Amino acid sequence: MASSHHVAQKALKESGGDVRKAVDEIVSDHVKKASAGGFVTGVGGLVTMPVSLPANVLGFYVLATRMVAAIAELRGYDVNAPGARAAISLALVGADAEDILQKTGLSVAAGMTGSGRLARMAMDRMPKAAGMMVNKAVGFRLLTTVGGRALGKLIRFVPIAGGVVGAGLDGVLMKRLADHARREFVQTSPGGSAVAG
Repeated sequence: MASSHHVAQKALKESGGDVRKAVDEIVSDHVKKASAGGFVTGVGGLVTMPVSLPANVLGFYVLATRMVAAIAELRGYDVNAPGARAAISLALVGADAEDILQKTGLSVAAGMTGSGRLARMAMDRMPKAAGMMVNKAVGFRLLTTVGGRALGKLIRFVPIAGGVVGAGLDGVLMKRLADHARREFVQTSPGGSAVAG
């Protein structure tokens, strides 16, 4: 699987240097891949569920992490910065990000997500130990959320129909994560500060 840097650079090249088009291309590609993964892992129904569900969850979040990191890089963030993994992980949990930061002992103003402030805070000021705690909390939240959603959709137990439902659910969830990442990782100026747009 290609790295987020490779994905970002390829999309930027194919879009003629237009960051907005490159982000749109990355999102579109990852939504399609998530949908395909949801179909393949759901098509077997109950018989394949013990193997396919963990594979689906892992594959989905590997794709989602790569997509969010590529968006962040295209928008001017250094994804190799000490807090970058935590910022990217926080983008994967959306509205739960504030709750996770508070539970790990980091103070966050209410309503901080969605404007780029959360990503900048995580990337600029997060100590390494806190970053590790955030990553563990995000991982646990993702497993419980996705596991609960997957088991709650009984139609996934039905062969073929489970593939269709899995494709739809994974595609919609990937799109929601992409929309959150777009709001969180706002375009930065060459100096690294956020700019409008």
